[in-house]
Amino acid sequence: MSTVHEDAAVADLPVADWLNPAEMARDPFPTYRKLRSESPVFWAPAINKVIFSTYAGCGYVEDHPEIFSSHVEGAAMVKAMGGRPLIRKDDPHHATERRPMNRPLRPKNIMEAWSDMFAENTNHYLDVLDEVGPGADLNHDFAAPLAAKNLISMLGMHPVEPDDMARWSADFIAGSGNVLDDADIWRRCDQSRDECHEALDETISRLRRQPDSSITSAMLEGGLPEESVRLNVMLTISGGINEPQHMITNSVHELSHHPEVLAEALHDESVWNKIFTECARKYTPIGMITRETIADGEFDGFRIPSGLQVGAILASANRDENQFSDPDRFSVHRSEGTHFAFGRGVHQCAGKWAAQESIGRIAVPALYDRFPNLTQAPGRPEEWDGWVFRGITSMPVTW
Repeated sequence: MSTVHEDAAVADLPVADWLNPAEMARDPFPTYRKLRSESPVFWAPAINKVIFSTYAGCGYVEDHPEIFSSHVEGAAMVKAMGGRPLIRKDDPHHATERRPMNRPLRPKNIMEAWSDMFAENTNHYLDVLDEVGPGADLNHDFAAPLAAKNLISMLGMHPVEPDDMARWSADFIAGSGNVLDDADIWRRCDQSRDECHEALDETISRLRRQPDSSITSAMLEGGLPEESVRLNVMLTISGGINEPQHMITNSVHELSHHPEVLAEALHDESVWNKIFTECARKYTPIGMITRETIADGEFDGFRIPSGLQVGAILASANRDENQFSDPDRFSVHRSEGTHFAFGRGVHQCAGKWAAQESIGRIAVPALYDRFPNLTQAPGRPEEWDGWVFRGITSMPVTW
């Protein structure tokens, strides 16, 4: 752990000059353990950020928006989407744009408007999975297209094909996490953004004439400027596929290794929600959130100067030994309190309830209802990728 700095602003902070983003994309958890064990705060030159990796540290960032602003200058997400969506704004501007989106995403509205649609889409892709047969890739043949189809319906973008929606999401996610400034990722973002805008031309025109229960329609009816509507649709696309699809594959991955938990869920349906919650903690889909300090702060004796980018590593906080007992273990009966998988405070993920309904209550139980012996294919391990946004990219299954 070095304390030699070129930048006087971070001269008092320990330096994680050993942090390697490429290694973290393969498996970030050894890095997270090292970060937590050595210091609650680091300066990380490889990603040009002050990083917090503990549960207490991430809570400090989330609970003090007067210090840690979401209006990050030069944020990769802003470049990826061609503008500043609400997640990159502070209140009151954030609240103004968030308010119209909250209405269709409340639990009661989700149940009334979308639950039947979630079930119908799930049954369709269960048929697809059945047709492919044992050896199918759960992510490619079920989780990703189902998440995309659900999101198309939630956004009212009906003519869009699931493959296109999934590709746009992957490109926006890659761009939002493009801390190494990969030119090919920016090229992909540009192409997907152009295609998304073209689809939104039709969607917005139609919804102005015929409003419906979709998120896009709610934003238009709420009086948001069209530019804000478009940016927040792209924001929803970036997170609205990645997280649900990974929650499906994460759940099957854990249940394949914990048949006793599956047996418990089949006996008591309330356990499905516990499976969803524990998978979200252990495999946090949004691994890091970025903020910018707009005032000086202090945490655990370390001064955090104004004018710096900050990374709160939620995926590390959710495995903090000081918060969760045996945190690398999958346990559906934890009692240690809340996790950070969906963030906290004003920027808590707006799609949390939709994900719990579509995945935790409908899609994963339906998988095992159709295929009671579903499990990972022996001898064909799953593939993982990413750390800012991390999940299973391929999982062969059998039944």
